[in-house]
Amino acid sequence: MTASVLLAGCDTDQVSLATNAKANQPVPPKLLAAMVEKDMDLQSPILVRLFKQEAELEVWKQARNGQFALLKTYPICRWSGDLGPKVREGDRQAPEGFYSINPSQMNPQSAYYLSFNTGYPNAFDKALGRTGSQLMVHGDCSSRGCYAMTDEQIAEIYSLGRESFFGGQKAFQLQAYPFKMTPVNMAKHRNNPNMPFWKMIKEGYDHFEVTRQEPKVDFCEKKYVFDAAKPADAKRDPVFDASAKCPAYVIPEDVVAAVRGKQAKDEAEYARLVAKGTPVARMNTGIDGGMNKIFAAKIPEGSTGLSEGAEGTTLQMLAMAKAPGTIPGHVNPPKPNLDSVASAPAPQEEPVVAVSAPATSARVATAAPAEKSGGFFSNLGRKMGMGSSDTTATTPPPQATASVAPATTTPPTAASRLKAAVTRFVPGHDKSKDAAKDAPKPAATVAAKPAEPAKQPDTRLAATRPALKPSVADGATEATQIMGAAPVISSNSFDSRFGAMK
Repeated sequence: MTASVLLAGCDTDQVSLATNAKANQPVPPKLLAAMVEKDMDLQSPILVRLFKQEAELEVWKQARNGQFALLKTYPICRWSGDLGPKVREGDRQAPEGFYSINPSQMNPQSAYYLSFNTGYPNAFDKALGRTGSQLMVHGDCSSRGCYAMTDEQIAEIYSLGRESFFGGQKAFQLQAYPFKMTPVNMAKHRNNPNMPFWKMIKEGYDHFEVTRQEPKVDFCEKKYVFDAAKPADAKRDPVFDASAKCPAYVIPEDVVAAVRGKQAKDEAEYARLVAKGTPVARMNTGIDGGMNKIFAAKIPEGSTGLSEGAEGTTLQMLAMAKAPGTIPGHVNPPKPNLDSVASAPAPQEEPVVAVSAPATSARVATAAPAEKSGGFFSNLGRKMGMGSSDTTATTPPPQATASVAPATTTPPTAASRLKAAVTRFVPGHDKSKDAAKDAPKPAATVAAKPAEPAKQPDTRLAATRPALKPSVADGATEATQIMGAAPVISSNSFDSRFGAMK
């Protein structure tokens, strides 16, 4: 019967926010001290902002002067998908936009310790036909379209939301962004197809930045409208419909002036950054989501993925820092999305390397099936994109040396320069024979020339060859690799486990 009562109350504002010990944990003393320092009441309203690229969740709280101030920033343990809004069910995207969280969306019985529903899709999402459900902010550091924190973090965030509801807040606002909407970030992502949407939600970002008040959010004509109010001569408030024409409305003049002033500065800085050639961020990386660097530093082979954070010394230094919560053993750092990589078109090769071998006894970078993994020189050649796996150090193919075109006939091509570079690393190779071998000769002369005896390879460096990484295959995939092509990553070489469904 108790379970039935709880389920029946899930769609009402009367659902209990603290049905168990997890959901009833008090606000930590450090946060209480921070509230006192910032002139905040325990049960004053809150507002939450999320940033994917920075992998941060901010909790803002209203001070006694009526404005919101930043109470605490939480590093996000894991988010999935790419920068950009959620579009359809199953796309692994974490939502972006403005959402409202009421008490019925708080889940004290969550399988992921504690959670609250983001409210996706909102009216704007529905007007565009976007689909998806049960997109949460929860614990367990495991995400498939959610924003995942550690259990300790979500316990704090949950307690702050609970107290704000106890204080009378009907719903708190959740603002989810791809990144902090600064001129430098807008410049870096200026060619992203999501930019029109991002500029639209940046309007709400700017409203909050200049007023430190929760912006009023409405929708009409399939767009966001912020801080709309009725005109002076209107008798009632405007009625908004996300799919219908916008009603008559005004925005307070003081807000308009402040927002325009900020936007003018942002646009001037944006133009300066573009003019000086600020690099454009890479799109369609195939990487699944991101992780704050404080967590990436704690995980073997950890990576921040699409979130910001240096992968070298910075992560090594953070490895000694205390993590903000317990990281479960099943957590996976961001990795390439194998489905995305498999569906991506194959890279185009340069025409100069996609040529057939001459019909003689000599073989140059031919693609033959591999029967064994080969030795040092074979692997070196394959690493440089030249040989096939049957070109081993113990049984080199006849005349399988790289050639350089004579300077007196045609200028060296990119392929010949690459071959020449490889020959410099092959011990015992007689480069004086290359020019003579590649010089134009009548076909009869080439056919009549006896084959040179095979040389015994110099294996002095074979003992120093490092072992291949597990993600690089030694099989037939590399054996058929054409010279100059990028190495192929085995589809089963990555740990493709992801967290369980919410």
